[in-house]
Amino acid sequence: MNASTVAGPGAPPPPGTSGTLADYVLGLADDALVYTQRLGEWVADAPAIEEDMAIGNIALDLLGQARSLLTYAGSLDGTGRSEDDYAYLRDEREFRSVHLVEMERGDFGVEMARLLWFATARLAVMQRLTGSEDETLRGVAGKAVKELAYHRDHARSWVVRLGDGTEESHRRMQAALAVVEPYVAELFADDDAAVAAAESGAGVRPSEVEDEVRAYVASVLSEASLTPAEPSRWTARDGRRGIHSRPMGYLLAEMQHIARSHPGATW
Repeated sequence: MNASTVAGPGAPPPPGTSGTLADYVLGLADDALVYTQRLGEWVADAPAIEEDMAIGNIALDLLGQARSLLTYAGSLDGTGRSEDDYAYLRDEREFRSVHLVEMERGDFGVEMARLLWFATARLAVMQRLTGSEDETLRGVAGKAVKELAYHRDHARSWVVRLGDGTEESHRRMQAALAVVEPYVAELFADDDAAVAAAESGAGVRPSEVEDEVRAYVASVLSEASLTPAEPSRWTARDGRRGIHSRPMGYLLAEMQHIARSHPGATW
C-alpha cells in the first residue's frame, strides 16, 4: 500500500457541498471504512475465539467494499487520489460517514445492535444498487449483498440469543437498543449527494429503504422478546456533511498514525 499524499490545488470541496457522485460514493465508502476500524477493536476481545474470527471476517468484508469505493471516488472527483490517500490523509471534516459507525465501542450487546441496524440498512441499499445505471456501483453491490446478508444474519442470531436468553442477557440487550437508538435515524437521511445520485439513476435515497429496514429489525426484536427503544430526544445528524463526534478524532488518530508518521512509505 502506498501512503503518498495528494493535496493542494485541485482538491475537492468540503463534504456535502457539491452533491456529486463522488460525494455519494465517499459516503458509502466511509461508512464501511470507519466501521471496519471499530470492528477491529473486537479482535482478541470478543466473547469467544469463534466470535473474534467472525467479527474479523465481517470487518474484512467491509474493508474490501471501502477499498473498491475509495478507488472509484478518486477517479470521479478528478484528484486521482488512491484508497490510501482517502483513508489516511483526510482530516475529520472530510469524512462522510454516519455517526453510527464512529460511536465508541460498548459491550457486545451494543455491538450486535449496531451491526443489526447497519447491516440491514446497507444490505437494503446495496440490493437496490445492483440495478444502478453506474457499472462500478453495480459491481460493488453485486458482491456486497452476499457479504451483508451474512453480516445481518450474524447480528440477528446474537440479538435473538441474548434477548431471549437469561434475565441478565435480556436486560442488557434491551439496554443496548437504547444506546444505539439516537444514531439510527441518520441512516435514512437524504443528503444532497444521495438525492442527486438517485435522480441520475446511479444511487439510492436512504429514505427509500427506511420502512423495509425498520420492519425487518422489528421482526428480529419480536423474535428476541425485545421491544423497540423509545425514540431519542437527541439524534445524530450531518455526518455526511463532515460533522462528527469526539470519538471520531481518536479513531482517526489511531487509524492514520503510521501513515502520517512515515509519509511516502510503502508496505
